[in-house]
Amino acid sequence: MSRAVLSLGSNLGDRYQNLRRAVGALGGSVAAVSGIYETPPWGDADQPAYLNAVLLAVDPEAAPRDWLDRAHACEARANRVRDPERRFGPRTLDVDVIAVWDADDQPVISDDPELTLPHPRAHLRAFVLRPWIDIQPYGQLAGHGWLTDLLNDPALADDLAGMTPRPDLPLEFVV
Repeated sequence: MSRAVLSLGSNLGDRYQNLRRAVGALGGSVAAVSGIYETPPWGDADQPAYLNAVLLAVDPEAAPRDWLDRAHACEARANRVRDPERRFGPRTLDVDVIAVWDADDQPVISDDPELTLPHPRAHLRAFVLRPWIDIQPYGQLAGHGWLTDLLNDPALADDLAGMTPRPDLPLEFVV
């Protein structure tokens, strides 16, 4: 059985609906979803605020590359346009594969440029770590350690302080 942690973010269009549609598109593979957090833009300040969430997906047949293909399919359904001049620019939907575990519950480690696992910058992003703790309070990021320890890094303090929980925007999924 393959498990994956996917990070969702949207700051263009109907941000909430973009996240909801992504969860819906991933369908029965979704095992848990975090709360939604409103966050300032990261890496490129000249854009609207994001809504971010994290989900845990499970599929007995999925290979690591399958999770990336599903992430790209969700982005395509949301009409995501990639601007090569603005790597961290605004987007209707961003779905990142953060971590994958194989059938033996071992973290998948990959340095493939198209799918580096775990995500090479996840440990630096409060907008990934904080929602992830919602669904895996004792989670670990392979090669980096416990999520709670990573989130307590002083380098993330400003990012964490800028996050606003949005309990008024629930993400539902079908079990």
